[in-house]
Amino acid sequence: MPVDRKMVRRVARLARIKVSEEDVPRLESELNSILKWIEMLNEVDTSNVKPLTSVVRMQMKMREDVVTAGKDPDAVIANAPRTDDSFYVVPKVVE
Repeated sequence: MPVDRKMVRRVARLARIKVSEEDVPRLESELNSILKWIEMLNEVDTSNVKPLTSVVRMQMKMREDVVTAGKDPDAVIANAPRTDDSFYVVPKVVE
């Protein structure tokens, strides 16, 4: 699906990115190049390839899963800008 100027403006609006009109053609070209590259990657057969977390074989360092803090709510929220009854107060992010 090729990206056109309308799609560039829509993506910019959804991402809350201010894009000037003179940048729209350049971004259109860049996004189309990225999509072509992704299409080329999709052509590669990866059915026999195991998922990787690294290109170098290594063992993840593990530690015991123990609670080391949290029993003192006042110490936990000491650096919070706003609190309410031992809870962090954060701005509403969903409308």
